Amino acid sequence: MLEKYNTSGPRYTSYPTALSFNEQVSRQDIEAAWHDSERSELSLYVHLPFCHTLCYYCGCNKVITRHPEKVDRYLDALEAEIAGLPAAFKTKPVSQIHWGGGTPSFLTGPQSERLMAMLRRDFDVQSNAQISIEVDPREFPLERLDTLRAIGFNRLSIGVQDFSETVQIAVNRVQSEALVAGLIDHARQLGFNSINLDLIYGLPHQSAASFANTLGTVLTLDPERLSIFNYAHLPERFAAQRKIKDEHLPSADQKLAILQQTIATLTGAGYQFIGMDHFAKPSDELAIAQRNGELHRNFQGYTTHQNCDLLGLGVSSISQIGRAFAQNQRELKYYYQGIETHQHAHHKGYLLSDDDLIRQRVIRDLICNMQLSVTAIEQEYGIHFAQYFAEAIAQLPELEADGLIKWDQQMLQVQPQGKLLIRNICMLFDAYLKSSQQRFSKVI
Repeated sequence: MLEKYNTSGPRYTSYPTALSFNEQVSRQDIEAAWHDSERSELSLYVHLPFCHTLCYYCGCNKVITRHPEKVDRYLDALEAEIAGLPAAFKTKPVSQIHWGGGTPSFLTGPQSERLMAMLRRDFDVQSNAQISIEVDPREFPLERLDTLRAIGFNRLSIGVQDFSETVQIAVNRVQSEALVAGLIDHARQLGFNSINLDLIYGLPHQSAASFANTLGTVLTLDPERLSIFNYAHLPERFAAQRKIKDEHLPSADQKLAILQQTIATLTGAGYQFIGMDHFAKPSDELAIAQRNGELHRNFQGYTTHQNCDLLGLGVSSISQIGRAFAQNQRELKYYYQGIETHQHAHHKGYLLSDDDLIRQRVIRDLICNMQLSVTAIEQEYGIHFAQYFAEAIAQLPELEADGLIKWDQQMLQVQPQGKLLIRNICMLFDAYLKSSQQRFSKVI
């Protein structure tokens, strides 16, 4: 079964994926999509690319530097980018803000205060907005948390990856359990109401036994959410990954054993398996949204906010506005050039067709809620499901025979074993996969 399904495929943080973006989509196209959008709220994503050190596994868009003053120029550019936005882009109530990277906690206290003040000045940030930040515990003084809490942050996502020192040394990211525990303890004292821990399976020297120790430590920390990502080893795309030797990586069998053990351990401890890479306590809004069939997915992962346009700010950031995707320049020098020349750094994008919208909805229902109602799709989009997706439906009996799904012509329900391979199930409904499959990571 493993050999059969361990192919390459997207993580489906969007459909179509970013590989379909093209430079023919203009800034004017995105402005038109904004005016046509029926979404009533706004989610802000700010990409902060700076990191103190290079983690070898990382595939993010980052800038390694030991000079915090470089952030000041970047904040100047962000301020200019915001100033250059059409006035209409700033009118919808902001219900979510997320700082990602890179390492957003690279910013000093005053730099963080400046950026948040910019966002609050120019956007309608709601008093109950979810405001989250990705934190690297290394080189992060505890009192910085006080600053973050004071300027409105109420959620933390802490990069852990693995507590094994052997694994940490191999990926150039060494941090102690005590450091992470101290950070979480202080965050709870300050009133952060949701803490997420990021782990990665598939890193060098990992085994089911070693990762079990990491999971044991994680459970003592009692986070509200966990993200357990599958390490995507693509050294041909990410130069830093060439420092990781292939012979030190766990095999596909070992990775599956780690994943199965992770699911058993965390669900046994009371967490709900959201699907693919997320776990949450049953009382968490992600878990509640999934049980209610209301979970959503975008470039930030799983979210409960379906009715939000996503506006990305900063280098390489991606926006999802109405029926359009847009991405800023990926290289910092070109981002700066764009801002200085015309107050925006738009690089490429994608305009969704009617077919894209239908397939986007199908894939979203599967990857978020682990089921798909034929009647719901037919009523919303006016199609005959069996005819429209004849090619995909022809392959469903095989998935059902392998125990991945249940299918009765009206409802497709993902089985527990199918949750491990949800990307494979979604791939059946992807119209673009054949031309781009070789560029994705392995499913397991």
